[in-house]
Amino acid sequence: MTKTDRTPLAEPVSPQEVPDAAIAMLDTEGTVVGWTHAAEQLVGYSAAEVVGRSAAHVLPPAEDAPSASAFAEQCRAQDGWSGTVMVRHRDGHAIKMTLRISLLWGQDAGTRWLVSVTDIGTLSSGVPNGAVRESLLARAPIGIAVYDPQLRCTWVSDVMERHVGVPRDRWFGRRLKDLFPGFEAEALESVMRQVLESGPTKVHEYRAWPPADRGRAHLFSASFFCLQDADGKALGVCSMSVDVTGNRRARERLAILSEASTRVGSTLDLMRTGQELADLAVPLLADIAVVDLMESVPFGLEPSARIGTTSGRRPVLRRAGVASIDLGVLGLTAVREEVIHVPPTSSFGAALRTGRSHLEPVLDTYAGPWVDHDPTRAQKVRDSGIHSLMVVPIRARRCVLGLAVFGRSDEPTPFQEDDLLLAEELVTRAALSLDNALQYARQRSVALTLQRDLLPHHVGGGAALDVASRYVPADTDHGVGGDWFDVIKLSGARVALVVGDVVGHGINAAATMGRLRTAVRTLADMELPPHELLTHLDDTVRRLSEEDADAPDHLPAAVGATCLYAIYDPVSRRCTMARAGHPPPAIIDPQGLVAFPDMPAGAPLGLGLGLVPFESVELELPEGTLLALYTDGLVESRDDDIDMGLDRLGAALAETGSSLEDLCSQVIETLPTQSPADDVTLLLARTRGLEPAQVASWDLPNEPAAVRTARQAAARQLNEWGLEHLVATVQLIVSELVTNAISYGGGPICLRLIQHQVLTCEVSDSNTSHPHPRQPHIIGENGRGLFLVAQLSRRWGSRSAPAGKVVWAEQDLPSKAVAM
Repeated sequence: MTKTDRTPLAEPVSPQEVPDAAIAMLDTEGTVVGWTHAAEQLVGYSAAEVVGRSAAHVLPPAEDAPSASAFAEQCRAQDGWSGTVMVRHRDGHAIKMTLRISLLWGQDAGTRWLVSVTDIGTLSSGVPNGAVRESLLARAPIGIAVYDPQLRCTWVSDVMERHVGVPRDRWFGRRLKDLFPGFEAEALESVMRQVLESGPTKVHEYRAWPPADRGRAHLFSASFFCLQDADGKALGVCSMSVDVTGNRRARERLAILSEASTRVGSTLDLMRTGQELADLAVPLLADIAVVDLMESVPFGLEPSARIGTTSGRRPVLRRAGVASIDLGVLGLTAVREEVIHVPPTSSFGAALRTGRSHLEPVLDTYAGPWVDHDPTRAQKVRDSGIHSLMVVPIRARRCVLGLAVFGRSDEPTPFQEDDLLLAEELVTRAALSLDNALQYARQRSVALTLQRDLLPHHVGGGAALDVASRYVPADTDHGVGGDWFDVIKLSGARVALVVGDVVGHGINAAATMGRLRTAVRTLADMELPPHELLTHLDDTVRRLSEEDADAPDHLPAAVGATCLYAIYDPVSRRCTMARAGHPPPAIIDPQGLVAFPDMPAGAPLGLGLGLVPFESVELELPEGTLLALYTDGLVESRDDDIDMGLDRLGAALAETGSSLEDLCSQVIETLPTQSPADDVTLLLARTRGLEPAQVASWDLPNEPAAVRTARQAAARQLNEWGLEHLVATVQLIVSELVTNAISYGGGPICLRLIQHQVLTCEVSDSNTSHPHPRQPHIIGENGRGLFLVAQLSRRWGSRSAPAGKVVWAEQDLPSKAVAM
């Protein structure tokens, strides 16, 4: 039984699937006059068994099917027929197939029918591209031509006429090379000869220029079959051609878009992304491509005006990308980062204002808006040879970030709507990358501003150290980190040096860095030794992490930091230091010998759970010794391990005689790249010692009479230093501090005066408890001493010492005395 399902003819889905089709040629009465080897393989009948017999022998009609003559008239009225049928195999089983009947015209208005069928069951069994093949045979308009053994055309379909725009009367009796020398006729005829000689179906692609499409090139895929007579001899060659231009363009479009996903937006650099878009478009889409960004965008700032609004200012763009098949003729796009002023009433200004693309298939730069709005640019475009133009705005979040302009000069075919769709798709993908880069640039700018504001703007080592520093933020791909450094002046002319590195990058790392730097300064004011300070700082980091983790709607961030803390005393010329997971300092003696001291590493802050105690080490440093504190970004990189980095650092620092600023520059110049993947921090300090004449000390007995002795000794020393105006004040301070030491301390007492940038008065005793000032009562003497010291001093405090504590107070010195 024959079952038919009418399927209307439609546009092609894919070109290549005709080769597996079984082909038969019928006369007007439905008699088979030509048969193919593929047909024999599909239904089991040889040409001898079918040719000369009715097609009903293979396609038995259904009871309610129209007569053959009626069906022929139906096909003639509809220029063919397509659908599904049940075909009887030679062994008796039925095969469900797609069937297509096409009308052919011959000389003297004769007609024949070409029947093509494909096994649906085979398609559904996993034959590659089976679904596409079925769609083609059921719907695609196929141009058909039949040639005799001498390759002269004998039959042709209406679709073939439309494909090439040549009336069928001109086809008959002629060969392809006589009719269409521009159709690669020699190659097509060579394929047909191979089919006639060997029999297998072959496929070949060729180009044609249908007049209906204004001469635009189309790509066709032609399948060639050998038609056999009842004796199995070749009657001729049948060609079936499908216009695959749309499919080829779709494949090319997908290929371009696929390439865009890997080539555009490879970095977070806005200008580089613009250049990547231009490079991709040429020559895949255009001969010339220019990408201009709004002037504020390369600096990480969004345009102020949104789509549909105007700022009242003439638009200003900055050239980000330039590409051309011949840059020599591109005077208008020769300079990247050039500032471009856009006339508001031009097509470029309209695209910026409205956010809509502009297509000029045929560009006229001799009349109209081009000459009126921008005659200079119009002349440059004329000189470049651009004859077709597309202007596509780069849009993101209702803002226009810039323009992408595409032109054709060498390619004669003008841009069409499908080219504009492809250009818009490319620009949309680039816009996502540009917007991501813009958002990142804004966040990086904020983080960098925060980082720089939280770092010290000026560092000074007082009388103890000469210092210099450098900070280099990480490249744009990695973001600003959490490096910090500080130089903190302590009592007794001592100076603390600190370098740290917070885990992670971005604004959160910068903010955490600021919190830790503040904590270090607070702890440093408590005059803690390095290992104790790191212990308190470790506890601070862990508590901050716990508080952040407990906050609602807070995503846990990376936890941890490394730190190196050192205290240098210019009186004893000794340096005490401890580290928490941080690289060791570099120490360069006055002769240029470099060493990295072996000191306990300690656990990173916040990660040691308080189980590993920090340890301090003490080193004696000759005057003129260079200390280098740094973060791991200076000595580690993608290609070099830390040992290589330390060697490089040591070699750069070993050059004696250079100033600290020059040394900093030399070290930074040794980096493998000037765009490091991690922040780089360097703090250099060259030690100085106080002269013996700047320090005076006295050991005092623990008895009341020691107060008078201390006052007299202090007065004599101040007179020797020329500080007579401070005698009265310092004597009061000495009296109170020594009295407190006698009253509350035990053991011997030591008085020390230090003249450096300020005058420091220190009294030490063996009591480890620190004094606390109390507001004095109206009646009673207790509490007045320290209150008086605080009133007379610029600042005062106490610190722990190996044998007890030290209470100190400072006095300002006149500039002349400081210069001494």
